[in-house]
Amino acid sequence: MTDLATYSRSDRVGTIVIDDGKANVMSLAMLNALHAAFDQAEKDKAVVILKARGKHFSGGFDLNVFAKGSAEDQYLMLKAGAELALRILSFPTPVVTACQGNAYPMGAFLIMSSDHRIAAEGDYRIGMNEVAIGLTVPRFAIEIARQRLTPAYFSRVVITAEMFGPAEAVTAGFFDRIVSADALERSAEEAAQKLATLNMAAHAATKARARGAVIKMIRSMIDEDITPQYGEDRVARRASA
Repeated sequence: MTDLATYSRSDRVGTIVIDDGKANVMSLAMLNALHAAFDQAEKDKAVVILKARGKHFSGGFDLNVFAKGSAEDQYLMLKAGAELALRILSFPTPVVTACQGNAYPMGAFLIMSSDHRIAAEGDYRIGMNEVAIGLTVPRFAIEIARQRLTPAYFSRVVITAEMFGPAEAVTAGFFDRIVSADALERSAEEAAQKLATLNMAAHAATKARARGAVIKMIRSMIDEDITPQYGEDRVARRASA
C-alpha cells in the first residue's frame, strides 16, 4: 500500500482515502494501492468508507496511458480498474462511498459499485464521458451502470456522455443521497456504523444472491475483453490513425 490510497481502521469501520495530491487519477499505481487497501479491509472484515481528498473524487483512468502508453500498460490499467469495480460490487462487507468532487469514469464506476453512496453538495460533475473523448465504453462498465442508474438516465449517461451535478446525479442513480459538504464525513461515518450492525454473513450471502447474475456477467466480460490483446489492438489503432 502506498500513500496514493491510505487505509485506517477504527473498531468495525475501515476508511480508505484516495489522494494523489492532484486529480486522483486512476493510474495503475493508484489502482494497485486501492486493491491493497481493500485487501486489508477484507482481512479486517471491516465495513469500508471510500473517500477522497482534494477537488476531485477521481479524474478517472490515466488518459496519458491510453494516448501514449504501451500495450501492456493499457491492458494492466484497465484490468486493474475493472477488477476493482467488480471487487467492490461483490465485497463481503458493506462499502460506503463519500464523494466530494468531480468523478469521471473509473471514479464513477467505483461509486456505482458501492453499497451506500453519499454526495456532498457542490459545483462538480459525475458521469461517463468516454464517447465525448473518443473512447468506447467497456462492457463491464456498461453493466455496472445498468444495474445502478435509473432507466431514464442510462442512455444519457452511457451513450451521450452527459455529466451531472450532485443533485441530479441522485435522481440519475449515481448516489443514494446528498448532504451538505460539511456533513459528508459525518454522514459517511454514521452510515458505516449503522451498517456495521448487520449480520455480515447474511449480508454477504444476500449480496451474492441479489447481484449474482450481474457479477457473473461482468466476470465473464472482463475475462473475454480485457486481455493482453486488448492493449495490442489499441496500440495498433493508435499507430494507424
